[in-house]
Amino acid sequence: METGITILQSIGNTSLVQLHHVVPPNCGNIFAKLEWQNPSGSMKDRMALGVISRAESDGRLSPGDTVVEYTGGSTGTSLALVCSAKGYRTHVVSSKAFSQEKLDHMIAYGAQLTLVPYEGGHFTKQLFLDMIETARKLSLQPHTYWVDQLSNTDTIAGYFPLGEEIWSQTNGEVDAFVQSVGTGASLRGVATVLKRHNAKIKIIAVEPEESSVLLGGKAGAHDIEGIGIGYIPPLWEAGLVDEVLSVKTADAKDMARQLARKDGIFAGTSSGGNVCAAIRVAEKLGSSAKVATLMVDSGLKYVSTDLYRSV
Repeated sequence: METGITILQSIGNTSLVQLHHVVPPNCGNIFAKLEWQNPSGSMKDRMALGVISRAESDGRLSPGDTVVEYTGGSTGTSLALVCSAKGYRTHVVSSKAFSQEKLDHMIAYGAQLTLVPYEGGHFTKQLFLDMIETARKLSLQPHTYWVDQLSNTDTIAGYFPLGEEIWSQTNGEVDAFVQSVGTGASLRGVATVLKRHNAKIKIIAVEPEESSVLLGGKAGAHDIEGIGIGYIPPLWEAGLVDEVLSVKTADAKDMARQLARKDGIFAGTSSGGNVCAAIRVAEKLGSSAKVATLMVDSGLKYVSTDLYRSV
């Protein structure tokens, strides 16, 4: 029996599973990392641990400080988890536009919430800008560390282990990696590692078709939580990306439901979008190809939303 492990030591080393029933005939092989196996239920635990640990090591974060951040929920939940384990307070700026489960989860870890008003029930560029500005003002208070995930390069290194896991679990035979873009940190972190191992690996970025700014389109409202902020994120590194694919919100939601019903994989909307894009990539590369993607978070974070709500 393993003894002495802490909750933070349980972050990472998630399973890689092959998708079967949602993958069409004559399509390449698609493998998905089950990132909900991280303790708070999303890949963001990796980033949160990396960011907080680095801030501690160089003195930006000291005992008794409060960690402040803007977030749609998963980042805030992960930060609240790490901070609760390390003894810091957390103040999160979010919005009712995001699922109630995510807001409640942050509170369960002890986070203080400030909710920014929103209009229309969708995710827009203005909503993200309002959240950022609110967090910036809170960060002016003494004894406060502002994560500022959209501009913080520490977030990228938090995903280096994820890239190493994908490389190891595929025995170095991965042909492409597909990931949706919010801050861009997870895509950049994994791509940096995979390209270092093999520069021929294709890196595919995914964004909402309704707000396809990476492809040069206009910002628009969409319903894929956690991605598509309406402008090119500061951490975006175009040189690492071989292709950008856009996915409609409706298609991402439909795929998430199919994953649950056909493959027993219960994930969020962005994960459905990842699989939609991964199928297109795997069809293009051929039946012998191996394409890796992420199940970014658990469907349990969305049961009150129209993604899974039955009544």
